[in-house]
Amino acid sequence: MAERAGRVVFLDRDGTINEEVHYLHRPEDLRFLPGAPEAIRMLKEAGFTLIVITNQAGVARGYYTCRDVEALHAYMNEQLQKEGGRIDGFYYCPHHPVYGIGSYKTVCHCRKPDIGMFEMAERNFSVDKAHSYMIGDKELDIQAGHNYGVQSVLVGTGYGAEHKEAAERQGREPFYDYYAEDLKAAARYIILKEGDPAFRPEDKI
Repeated sequence: MAERAGRVVFLDRDGTINEEVHYLHRPEDLRFLPGAPEAIRMLKEAGFTLIVITNQAGVARGYYTCRDVEALHAYMNEQLQKEGGRIDGFYYCPHHPVYGIGSYKTVCHCRKPDIGMFEMAERNFSVDKAHSYMIGDKELDIQAGHNYGVQSVLVGTGYGAEHKEAAERQGREPFYDYYAEDLKAAARYIILKEGDPAFRPEDKI
């Protein structure tokens, strides 16, 4: 399917695409979650632009550098391309308002759940918010998507199942638009929903 301008899937990184590793920054520590490369290939084949939106407080804390983050992202794309997919853009926040060092200690507009990284992406990519999505494993990912004005999908990998269960114990209404067990299930949901105006997830997933 040809890429349709403006249909974007924004993706959290750690716990959504790859295994949660304490301050991941070394390529050799990257492990994709089961089905994640296939999910990314599916979304690309369905015509979506894919953009990673990730908080990287390890830079702020001095654990690694911006160059390390960018090298990891380049390596991630190399590996994804072997599986037939790719990420079109990577945006990361290197700040932390409390634990940052030097100029990285700041209250910024880019750190999720704020929307600065989405706005950065808009400078390079067309975004049709009515047909765009945010996928992540944390409540702040979902909040960021809603703050930006796109539909948000919580995945059960990483911290997702834990956040879902905590909200249910508290008797809160679901804070996400859809819950998927993993990235592949989220991709299937989005592809089917966008391809069929009468789509009902309970019928087709």
